[in-house]
Amino acid sequence: MSKKQLQPECQFCEARFKSVFCDLNDEDLNLLNLSKGCNTFKKGQLIFNEGGFPHGLFCVNSGKIKIAQSGDEGKEQIVRFAKDGDILGYRTLLSGDKYSCSATALDDTSICFIPKDTFFKLIAKNANLSMEIMKLLAHDLKNAERKITDLAQKPVRERMAEALLFLKETYGYESDNATINVSLSREEIANIAGTARETATRLLSEFKDDGIVELVGKKIKILNHQKLVKTANVFD
Repeated sequence: MSKKQLQPECQFCEARFKSVFCDLNDEDLNLLNLSKGCNTFKKGQLIFNEGGFPHGLFCVNSGKIKIAQSGDEGKEQIVRFAKDGDILGYRTLLSGDKYSCSATALDDTSICFIPKDTFFKLIAKNANLSMEIMKLLAHDLKNAERKITDLAQKPVRERMAEALLFLKETYGYESDNATINVSLSREEIANIAGTARETATRLLSEFKDDGIVELVGKKIKILNHQKLVKTANVFD
């Protein structure tokens, strides 16, 4: 079960300045602050489940989250990841549908829950917030289209390199400025790249032999960033 925590004040929340709520005025911030609830989730805990009905919006205060969808045979497909300041469930609220994905904490995570009525009230009275939501929708659609193109046209080696760059861009580095700041299984990394676990394991070993990465358990250290960019065949 999730655990309730002391609620961070929205006015002083560092994650808010990375979110769609960054430009809210004092009146709207006060409404947000009074209506929200906050919970902590342990690594592996489910935040919301595919097929469930949404009752509000989730805003990540701290932590890392995996958003995944079940395929026809029940196999998990990772759709995206979330970090501090990201919001979850907004597309489902806007469309009035059930959740099309599940969200799971990848480490200890703190999340604020904003009731549906509050979210819609803020959108209705705040043009800037509505614009930020539209930008987020456009950004998510662009990423989805690029993912489809990559899966259809890119060789798996390029996709694997691009997956590592994506993780680095999403979660950054640890204090050594080389190790990607997230722990994922080989199955999860393969999922991101759109390949089998065995192929992902082989390619990571090849990257290691080529001096591109170093593998430390579930952690991946990038030794040669430029070579990884070249392997991914992307513009950095």
